[in-house]
Amino acid sequence: MISPRNWFRRYPRDVLLFLAASCINASGSAFMWPLTTLYVHTHLHRSMAEAGVVLMLQSLAGIVGQFAGGALFHRLGPKPLIVGSLVLQGTLQVGIPFTDSWPVYIGLMVGMGFLFNVSSPAIQAFVGFRWKERRRELFNVVYVGNNLGMAIGTSLAGLIASFSFALTFLLNSASTFVFALFFFLFMRRVSHEELAGGDDAGKRSGRQPLTLLLRYQVYLFMALGSAFIFFSTAVWNTGVAPYLTGQGMPLSSYSWLWTINGIVIFAGQPVVSWLKRIVKHSLPAQLVASAALYAAGFGFMLFFHDSYAAFVAGMIITTFGEMLIAPAVPTFITEKTGEDAPFYLGASGSITAVGRLLGPLVMGHLYDGGGVVPTLLLAAAMSAAAVLLCLVHASFHREKRTAADQPARSC
Repeated sequence: MISPRNWFRRYPRDVLLFLAASCINASGSAFMWPLTTLYVHTHLHRSMAEAGVVLMLQSLAGIVGQFAGGALFHRLGPKPLIVGSLVLQGTLQVGIPFTDSWPVYIGLMVGMGFLFNVSSPAIQAFVGFRWKERRRELFNVVYVGNNLGMAIGTSLAGLIASFSFALTFLLNSASTFVFALFFFLFMRRVSHEELAGGDDAGKRSGRQPLTLLLRYQVYLFMALGSAFIFFSTAVWNTGVAPYLTGQGMPLSSYSWLWTINGIVIFAGQPVVSWLKRIVKHSLPAQLVASAALYAAGFGFMLFFHDSYAAFVAGMIITTFGEMLIAPAVPTFITEKTGEDAPFYLGASGSITAVGRLLGPLVMGHLYDGGGVVPTLLLAAAMSAAAVLLCLVHASFHREKRTAADQPARSC
């Protein structure tokens, strides 16, 4: 077991600063997002349906933002794109507590959804380009650190909101400005080649977006598989949550599942390392294993949903699937696509976001019509379909055997 002191010594100072800034930003985001519906209902005096419409519009803006962020990375440059989008996002966050206008609030939320997702592929590309020798490890560390930040933020959000909703928005804005300041100061000391991947792929191709999109083998099946997986995860909020409360269980029984999720993300890292060795550190195989774990977890809950223990087991199984897929997608794209990685990160992210958008809508209607069984059945089926999509993706990226791997021929 590595001690915290030795763990910190493993990484250079700039990596640790980035991890700290990213964790702070994740904490700030968690102050706001869980309380959005409650704020709309209690402060702006709007219906829950109207709150849902705002979240849907924000998700749609995020889909556009993901694609735009990837396409604009080389046109604007990483520094103006990342710092600019974060500063604008923080500015919109400041404005929310100072307006009671419903149309203005919708505009601010849509703008925030767009800007947050504009910066997302650019920041992933930054990690992949700046620390390319250690990106496999760092994408996983960033994922774990952001989950730590979200856990801290979520635990404090309700307490802070009980004093002032405005304070949650201001703290969210402050964390965004801190993240922007980190990038502004850090990027002043780093060459453009390190930030934009010049050393990774030589001379930039200069291909147009349509030409890049035609390389579907690189991103399409992986992105569709991810979209199917995240579509299926909507079952937690629109299937499992109402089912547990409908069975007479306290709301804490549902929140405890997410506590388990956080515990597994931290305590389960040795198991994830073992799973990666099983698939021989192949990223396509890692994606297949992730989808299979999601299908197994939702399938287990489907067959044994009368027992609360089945939901605990399902959460543990699917969390391991989450830990495999979250770092694998950006790592694969940044390794395989060179300087075009920002574009493919944006394209893949926008496709995945469609799954996040449609999942709650479909699952909600399905639960209203038939309860938890059809929702869990659909979740398991979508995850199984994701396995097939990830297998198609893996078929395009089989690792070639080297001469040393070939059997010796007799003379």
